[in-house]
Amino acid sequence: MMAEKKAIRDWSKEDRPREKLLRMGVEQLSTSELIGILLQSGNREKTAVGLGMELMELAKQNLHELGRLTPQEIAGLKGIGNAKAALISAALELGRRRHASLPLDKKQVTCSADIARYLQVRLQDLRHEVFAVLFLNRANRINHFEIVSEGGITGTVADPRIILKKALQQNAVSIIVCHNHPSGNLRPSRADELLTQKLKEAAMLLDITMLDHIIVSDQGYYSFADEGFM
Repeated sequence: MMAEKKAIRDWSKEDRPREKLLRMGVEQLSTSELIGILLQSGNREKTAVGLGMELMELAKQNLHELGRLTPQEIAGLKGIGNAKAALISAALELGRRRHASLPLDKKQVTCSADIARYLQVRLQDLRHEVFAVLFLNRANRINHFEIVSEGGITGTVADPRIILKKALQQNAVSIIVCHNHPSGNLRPSRADELLTQKLKEAAMLLDITMLDHIIVSDQGYYSFADEGFM
């Protein structure tokens, strides 16, 4: 006969995740314990921490893979459901946004590496390709970031007219365009090269400088400017 599951409230105070966090600090908790705090409760078979362990098994014990799970995939685990899946997805997104915002709040964009780090955090977990634009002021600080088009697994289409219209609305002095390659391949296509040239020339007519076109994936990044194509 299976032993009865012991609820977290019946654990000793030293072992309860929330009490442990407050007493010892958040860094002392395992990933499963942190997820358990978000879940708040388990089911008849498992505690919240047990469900956290099961979720990490689904993510192959890797936080990067956890970030790539959709809310629907998380909700598919028995004992989690839509409400708890939404909490976990929201926490993951807050972590991405916090990590992505730091370089922009503290310093100007001075090189491709600055912006590539930001873009990788924002786009690396997407399973489909998106095209985004960063709108910069005279001090090379980013006023606005926006995904302007979304596509499938293999590509997306960006309209230069929409991009430049938004640049004027944002009073941008310069722009950096970017897209992700979910496949991991960083090599630009011929279409990428033609679009880059077309956007650069159109922006010049409006006295807007196109500083770079950056491709990102979980393997790294490719900068058209660094490669001498700007």
